[in-house]
Amino acid sequence: MVLAFDRNKRLLLSAGSAGVLAALMSACSTSPKRPEVPVAGAGATVPVPHPEPPRYTGNEPPAAPREFRAAWVSTVANIDWPSRSNAPPAKQQSEAVAILDRAKALNLNAIVLQVRPSADAIYPSKLEPWSEFMTGRSGKEPSPMWDPLQFWVDQAHARGLELHAWFNPYRARHAAARTPLAKEHFANTNPQAVKTYGKLLWMDPGEEAASQRTLDVILDVVRRYDIDGVHIDDYFYPYPIEAPASAGGEAVALDAPSWQKPELPFPDEPSWQRYVRGGGTLDRAGWRRQNVDKLIERIYLGIRREKAWVKFGISPFGIGRPDRRPRGIAGFSQYDKLYADAELWLQKGWLDYLAPQLYWPIAQAPQAYPVLLDYWLAQNTRGRHVWPGLFTSRTADGSAKPFGPDEIVQQIDVTRSRPAARGHVHFSIAPLMQNRGGLYDRLKTQSYQSAALVPASPWLGDRAPEAPTVAVKRGDGGLAVAIGTAKNAVTYAIWARYGDEWRFTTAPAGKNEVVLRDLAGVPARAVVVTAVDRVGNESARASAKV
Repeated sequence: MVLAFDRNKRLLLSAGSAGVLAALMSACSTSPKRPEVPVAGAGATVPVPHPEPPRYTGNEPPAAPREFRAAWVSTVANIDWPSRSNAPPAKQQSEAVAILDRAKALNLNAIVLQVRPSADAIYPSKLEPWSEFMTGRSGKEPSPMWDPLQFWVDQAHARGLELHAWFNPYRARHAAARTPLAKEHFANTNPQAVKTYGKLLWMDPGEEAASQRTLDVILDVVRRYDIDGVHIDDYFYPYPIEAPASAGGEAVALDAPSWQKPELPFPDEPSWQRYVRGGGTLDRAGWRRQNVDKLIERIYLGIRREKAWVKFGISPFGIGRPDRRPRGIAGFSQYDKLYADAELWLQKGWLDYLAPQLYWPIAQAPQAYPVLLDYWLAQNTRGRHVWPGLFTSRTADGSAKPFGPDEIVQQIDVTRSRPAARGHVHFSIAPLMQNRGGLYDRLKTQSYQSAALVPASPWLGDRAPEAPTVAVKRGDGGLAVAIGTAKNAVTYAIWARYGDEWRFTTAPAGKNEVVLRDLAGVPARAVVVTAVDRVGNESARASAKV
């Protein structure tokens, strides 16, 4: 992730905020076709008309809208949460609740929370020490003691949000760290497997102990927590940095047309020579990619064995292999520099979703957002999810190349014009919390007018839950909907009819009553409800009317 250092059983749902979203109703004949977006030269203005959402009338509502809408929440360097490392637990909890409430109000449906910033943990772990970004010092327990990850899982699920646990696979110490590493930190217990690279410490992917530790940490979280997804970022081998050492190469990789500077070599000579002495035949670049490939496959298979419904997602750097990239696309090569063969992972089916970091504007021709998106969709031969990462943090951020307030809205529109791309992820939650450049308001009124279900992952299971039971009763200012729990359901998808128009919303399956408020004085008179399971399978419909 490129770092931008910016700083009950009764559920009341406001149907008034649940306008219907055109882009997600691809199966519905009333959805307007989204415009194709031309790619202009760098710096040019590319207007992207935003269609008005359709009205859904008739005796039955359409299929439920589906789109993955998520935001990364970075804990490293306290980018997003907590606001400071030594904040008391009560403040950290209130900040987490504020983030989740904001996500719910915006009609997002998932949070990707960084739980392992640098071979450390934001939760109690027997494998790795507490992160200094949580408690102020590496290895120090919170006081009073609490479990932040469990808190996030519980609070996210109470709001009907998925919680994906985000792990940095190899970083052992970040440049922003200030306290000594705890004695139980991997860099101290396995020093031969950790290398100094510039201002960073890095677990050598060529060392079996390093890969095994990452796998053990991830599967430990899968076993112990009711997470919905495992997520790893773009840090495989480190971004190359210019010799002599500097803080890191991410910003250069993002902004420069290509990497052409003298590099500080990654010091993996011992593991490389061990491979050569063992009869290895790959060149060094191929061997490095193989090291990463093995870990990716082991993570995917390990998650499947533990909990088959937990999705595995990867967010690689957004420009693909040099020998495959589209004509006119130029820039940093993750394949050659980070040794990340994301195309192979997609084609092997070693992941459930790919979130390539497409952190450039629509009009920047050498890294044009629509062209890069189409490239990754074309690599997706196994039909996994491709949900691009958006550089939302660059909106009105005061940098030399800020995004205008409409760029992210337009990128969402471009993404929705590709039927095979049914979602996106914001980096990060901070600009949405701050309403930077008025972006939150634009998303709320234009892009996310109604809720949406996470797209189904049928390769993880295709058995639909049973239909719920539904009964309705008119109350003061709203329609009370009693829903009988369906086995294996985690979400209820709810269509409500106001006059002749259907409006959509969702509710966690743990709630047995939903109140649909009147909309501009118009009451809901009928509902259609389905139950949705952990991998997105949807039950038969149940309906009721006054």
